[in-house]
Amino acid sequence: MLISRKISDFLVFETESIFKALEKLNSNKHRVVFILSEGGVLEGSLSDGDFRRWLTSTPDFDLQREVREVMFAGVRFESIDAHADAIESCFSGAIEIVPLVDLSKRLVAVAFKSRDGLTIDGRLISPKSPAYIIAEIGNNHNGSLARAKLLVDHAKQAGADCAKFQMRHMSALYVSGAKSDHSADLGAQYTHDILSKFQLNDLEMYEVFDYCRSKGITPLCTPWDLESLAVLEEYGMPAYKVASADLTNHQLINALIDTGKPLICSTGMSTEIEIRDTVRLLRRRGANFVLLHCNSTYPTPYKDVNLSYIERLTELAGSFVGYSGHERGVEVPVAAVALGAKVIEKHLTIDRELEGNDHKVSLLPEELEMMVSMIRNVEVSLGRVKNREISQGELINRENLAKSLVAKVFIKKGETITAEKITVRSPGQGLQPIYSEHLIGRTSHRDIDCGGFFYESDMNDIPILPRAYSFTRPFGIPVRLHDYQALVQCSNFDFVEFHPSYNDLSLELSKYIKTPQEIGFAVHAPELFEGDHILDLASDSDVYRARSIAEMNRVCDVTRALKAYFPKTSKPLVIVNAGGFTNNGFIEDSAYRATLYKRISESLKEVNEEGVEIVIQSMPPFPWHFGGQSYHNLFVSAPETLSFCRAHNRRICLDISHTMMACNHYGWSLKDFIEAIGDYVAHLHIVDAIGVDGEGIQIGKGDVNFTMLKNVLSKECPDIPFIPEVWQGHKNKGEGFWSALEFLEEYF
Repeated sequence: MLISRKISDFLVFETESIFKALEKLNSNKHRVVFILSEGGVLEGSLSDGDFRRWLTSTPDFDLQREVREVMFAGVRFESIDAHADAIESCFSGAIEIVPLVDLSKRLVAVAFKSRDGLTIDGRLISPKSPAYIIAEIGNNHNGSLARAKLLVDHAKQAGADCAKFQMRHMSALYVSGAKSDHSADLGAQYTHDILSKFQLNDLEMYEVFDYCRSKGITPLCTPWDLESLAVLEEYGMPAYKVASADLTNHQLINALIDTGKPLICSTGMSTEIEIRDTVRLLRRRGANFVLLHCNSTYPTPYKDVNLSYIERLTELAGSFVGYSGHERGVEVPVAAVALGAKVIEKHLTIDRELEGNDHKVSLLPEELEMMVSMIRNVEVSLGRVKNREISQGELINRENLAKSLVAKVFIKKGETITAEKITVRSPGQGLQPIYSEHLIGRTSHRDIDCGGFFYESDMNDIPILPRAYSFTRPFGIPVRLHDYQALVQCSNFDFVEFHPSYNDLSLELSKYIKTPQEIGFAVHAPELFEGDHILDLASDSDVYRARSIAEMNRVCDVTRALKAYFPKTSKPLVIVNAGGFTNNGFIEDSAYRATLYKRISESLKEVNEEGVEIVIQSMPPFPWHFGGQSYHNLFVSAPETLSFCRAHNRRICLDISHTMMACNHYGWSLKDFIEAIGDYVAHLHIVDAIGVDGEGIQIGKGDVNFTMLKNVLSKECPDIPFIPEVWQGHKNKGEGFWSALEFLEEYF
């Protein structure tokens, strides 16, 4: 719940016209106004529904009539002094705003139904959002404006959401005023002297806040006194931090609540009774707040951190909480996020040896950057509660490492499958052993060789069989040399796309293809080569890149050799994932990415392309390389891909699954992407995807809108050939491909 005393947008006097009330209705987002007497007493309300009911029931339609004639007199209201629970109970059904009145029933405020979170400077903080990370600069600038700006730069570089400072007016804050009290205890005297020495004046603070804005990071500040709060309000702070030392200072907290801004409140140095008392105040006043678990010791011993209290603090707050840390290192804030903290505050310095207590418990810039990175990684790893699903990487490794149900003997079509005819063997390319009971007693609808895998379709009554298909563009399927002859006879393909392994490059073609073929062909270069070499024509290593170039020359040699068997294809395409991946995060430097694009172009000049055309495949953000995930930096975005094609006269293979995942990750439009690069598409892999790394799933089971895809491909790439590159589609004699083609025939 949020309470605001800014009520002008919701206020209409009873003698004003209906037209005037409608203007107010249109100007506020809640589509309701409250009707007051001339003395400010709440008389009723008018909503869109009230107006429509009057409009349909009155024969005398006149918008200049007084609004009291059409208002709803039974409006529900509450006292401004009512407990928060009483106000919350008013929010029922469509009611999202409640008028609050004083003892004379004069309208003094409105309460808004709480949203599940709070927003600071446009950034939503909620149970479902990433943690809001505050780089607490405080007074670690030691009175230097230049150092303050440098710390802002480091906070931004580290990936913090906010750079926070502190403001004190010593004369208003201390009993002794701006002068040191020599009779004070040593600790208090030291603190006073340090704070007096290392203040920035108000105009310098404004300059630092403006600098934050210019750098794209939110400035926040902790006011330690009412005079500082007035200065910060004059600037226009988007939210405020309440220091642990002020959690029991209800005078200051009430003044902060009156601003209507979100509040971040540290609970260090307070007892649970004091925390509960302040929470009651915050809730009664309708403040939008979040509590931070905190131990205000500098530095905090690990034994005193007590992260387990986060759970209890969440109960007290009735909402999510955060953590403000003064311990050394970065482990505790990361653990706090794992426990549910949605705001993290850590001090930042450039030198822990500088004068002042805070420096000793502060992170250095590289440590803050590491903490932010670790928090973001933990957030990704937390996932969300749902049914256990196998990730794409697990599926790949399950294929290689798990076991399958296989036929122990030859099973003829029409035979009953019995337990004696089933055994378990590696690899995991067939039906998992747990499904053996589902197979036993079923009638086999196909011949299964001894040692042949069972598949999911063997548990179905109707098998998926190939047939002739009808498409408005050339179509084919992916094949290996060893299964080409069996699969090519299954349908009326226009071409096939060979997907050789690195071992296949050494095979004798005449053993697999005996005579010239009546269809066309393309070749997809392997990604993985002997010795765990993943093809990378952009590699920084000259030796590694030379190996990749050599492997590409081998692929082109085999492609030229295949031309003798496929005379219909005069210049076959060689599809390649050209490289540009990294293992520890994306390359953010666009200039460096430009260097990698140039390196790929230079590498391709060393590949013999005579009689073939190399086309580079569009890439996903998180490619799977032999069961492990990487980060891809090149041929992911449309503008960069388009720029490369134009500069180097190259065409691409548009992989819909890859590009869908990129669009999901970056928030792009798949339609816009295809429209941008359509003129340079030479080949299509039409396949579905889920999320940012769910690659090659069965078509129609993922995020691709195939109606949209049909329309945009018909316009931008009308005659471009395609294959359904369904992952493991070749299993059980191409069963996955037949399902995909059945689906796609409706669209293409």
